[in-house]
Amino acid sequence: MSFSKAQDLVRLAQLAAARRYGISLEEICDEFDVSHRTAQRMTNALEDTFAAVAVEEGDDRKRRWRLVDARLDRLQLRHDTAVEALEIATRGATADGRLRHVRALTDIRDSMLARLPERTRVEADAEAVLSAMYQVTRPGPRVDVVPDILDAIIEALRGPFRLRVRYSRNEAQRVLEPHGVLLGHRTYLAARGPAKAADIRNFRIDLIREAEVLDESFAIEDGFATADYAAQSFGVWQDPEQYGEVVWRFVPEAVERAAGFRFHPRQVLEPQDDGSLIVRFHAAGWLEMAWHLYQWGDKVEVLRPEALRQMVEGYRRSDFDAMP
Repeated sequence: MSFSKAQDLVRLAQLAAARRYGISLEEICDEFDVSHRTAQRMTNALEDTFAAVAVEEGDDRKRRWRLVDARLDRLQLRHDTAVEALEIATRGATADGRLRHVRALTDIRDSMLARLPERTRVEADAEAVLSAMYQVTRPGPRVDVVPDILDAIIEALRGPFRLRVRYSRNEAQRVLEPHGVLLGHRTYLAARGPAKAADIRNFRIDLIREAEVLDESFAIEDGFATADYAAQSFGVWQDPEQYGEVVWRFVPEAVERAAGFRFHPRQVLEPQDDGSLIVRFHAAGWLEMAWHLYQWGDKVEVLRPEALRQMVEGYRRSDFDAMP
């Protein structure tokens, strides 16, 4: 948020606190000389930033935004996003083995929650978002996403609420029911499109051009868990036709390096009598597997599936100076 927008938000808070019946969208348009759509975005920011915002409809059937506690020195900022950020940072520190940071981040989170009268709600909202986000980490470049799009998706996950999006440049708007977010070299939204099919599909978030949270709730698919859904793929790509057992054999000289990799969250490692290492897991996404396997040159052999073995067989080089 720019400095001028922050100033406008503080001024809007002052007006909403000072006026007995709050402030309407029309009044915001007049006060700030902005369009009706911009006024709506400003009220959204007011609700996201301050915890003591009441939205009421008057006798004239106009909605007005009012701050319950008029003393700005006692306004309490919302802590939902802060708790989510601390939890995500803690997960990253745990994955990296930075236990000192894990303890520090946990202490900060616990201290923050202990001071909140609405602790139960904040924890519940944060858990709703975090349980739907699963970190899928692979080496290589990442595709950036528009922050406003990701913010809208996170807000929809809190509901959960339906999301109206424009996907790709030329497609018409469609309504999605978001179930989770897969974070990786590309970030995907796992969602159901009720107008087309009941199956959950992946949508590249960098290809979502517009996203609007609708005031329409829906039921999460029974038994759905983002971690289980993510585990069906090697990276982030989902393809039911490719899903099955994957078996790789690493030669003895690559075993120590390969044993330190987490190729899949549910992998099984089987040391062999000849010093080699078998890695087994169930997943789809042969192309993403091929991209990764290329880095190992001829130090890895694909035993299953046959289609993946044929895909990589002609590209197992012997002249790489180092392994991943």
